[in-house]
Amino acid sequence: MKTLSEEFLKIPFAHKFRIGVMGSAQGPSIVQKENTELAMVVGEEIAKSGHILLNGACPGLPNDAAIAAKKAGGFVIGVSPAFSRKEHIDKFSSPIDPYDIILYSGQGLMYRDVLNIRCSDAIIILGGGMGTLNEFTVAFDEGRYIGVLTSTTGIAQHLKDIIKQCNRETGGRVFFNDDPVALVQEIVHALQTGPRVTTEDERIVDKYTFLV
Repeated sequence: MKTLSEEFLKIPFAHKFRIGVMGSAQGPSIVQKENTELAMVVGEEIAKSGHILLNGACPGLPNDAAIAAKKAGGFVIGVSPAFSRKEHIDKFSSPIDPYDIILYSGQGLMYRDVLNIRCSDAIIILGGGMGTLNEFTVAFDEGRYIGVLTSTTGIAQHLKDIIKQCNRETGGRVFFNDDPVALVQEIVHALQTGPRVTTEDERIVDKYTFLV
C-alpha cells in the first residue's frame, strides 16, 4: 500500500525554488570588481527565472546578488545569525535594504549556515572562504544540488579538488561553470527535473523524477 507521502512526491513541484547564494562576506574576494559583477549577474538571473534568492543576510558577494535580484523584481530572503534587527546591524554589521524578509535566527554564524542550507532547495557558491566551505560541506553531505561559479576567486576555485580528496558519495550533484547565467539555468533545470531531498538520512533517496 502506497503512503500519502509517496503519492504526494509524484505531484509536480510547482512552487518557486529557493536558491541559496553563499559566498564571501569579507576578505579579498569582495574587493574584486569582477566578483561583484558576477554575483550581480547570478542574482539577476535567479530573479528573471522566477525563483527566490536566499542568503545569510550578510555583506559581500551574497548581498551583491541580493541587490541585483531585488532590482530585477525578484524576492529575497535573508537568514540572519542575529537574534534581532538591532543585533543584526550593530553586532554583525549586516545589511537590511535588499531583503523582503529577514529571519532572525539567533543561532550565530555557524548554526545559521546549517539553516541556510536547509532552507534552500539548491545553493550557488560565489568565491568564499572558511564559512562558505562550511556551507558547501553541509550541502554536499546532505545531497543538495550545488552550483559553483568557478570564475570567482576563493574556495570556489578549489572545490573540485576537495571533493576528490574526500572521496565520498552522498547523492549530491555539483555543477561547475564559469558562466553565471548558464550556472543558474543548470541549477533550475536540475531542480525541475531531478529528485528532491527527503527526510531519510537527509539525502536524496526517492526514485521519482519531477517535472514542473
